[in-house]
Amino acid sequence: MRSSLSDTIWLSEKRKNLLLLLAEGSRNIDQIKTSLNVTSKAMMPQIKILKEQDMIVQNELDDYELSDVGRIIVKNMSPLLKTLGVIEENMEYWATRDLSSIPESLSYRIGELGQCMLIEPDLNHMFDLPIEFTENLVRSQNVKMFISYFHPYYTRLFVELLSKEIDFTLIFTDTVFERLKTDCLKELELITGSRSADLYVCDDSIKLTTISVTERFTYLCFFNKEGMYDHRKIMSFDESASKWGEELFTHYQNLSRRITEI
Repeated sequence: MRSSLSDTIWLSEKRKNLLLLLAEGSRNIDQIKTSLNVTSKAMMPQIKILKEQDMIVQNELDDYELSDVGRIIVKNMSPLLKTLGVIEENMEYWATRDLSSIPESLSYRIGELGQCMLIEPDLNHMFDLPIEFTENLVRSQNVKMFISYFHPYYTRLFVELLSKEIDFTLIFTDTVFERLKTDCLKELELITGSRSADLYVCDDSIKLTTISVTERFTYLCFFNKEGMYDHRKIMSFDESASKWGEELFTHYQNLSRRITEI
């Protein structure tokens, strides 16, 4: 009896990996063996099954490639596999986050974050900004940041961005903005008076800690399910993560009001 397509794909790591490999283009058996680190003896039975299921075909050069049906299936497999990869890599982190701040359309595409680094500071550095974040931020050309908590180092960082003539857009919550007006008025006036900086303010009700997006990285911090900020962050250097992060930032920018003077 013919196996279901679902069983064909998910019950064999070799078959799944071959389908994903062929999504990049046709391959001969030697290329498949090298890319997947398998032997012909191990791979040929899996190839036979995929051919019987009409998911792959052999072309006139004897290379293997996805069939039309195979291309449709693999195109829909990839987002799920990427999502599983992102969540499984840091399962405990994602399971304990309040993700209600992510719009539904973006939550379904969370796999685009790609390879994520979980940053967990030790007790001696709990209140420091991570060096992976600060070093890459000042090397960026365009910076977008959403901030819902006051950190004394942020204003110095913004002044450094201004001195390097880096274009940046900031979104503060109302509470943070009021605190900055009280404690860091001079720096706020520099920001609003600069041609390279745009400042926005949004409502305090937004349940998100930090978004920082540049062409180099995406840096995210979410409250945990108890509504607490526990200093744990996710950082990704994948290009697809920057695009995803920009969309998240733009979503909140559209909910904010622009500030042109203090």
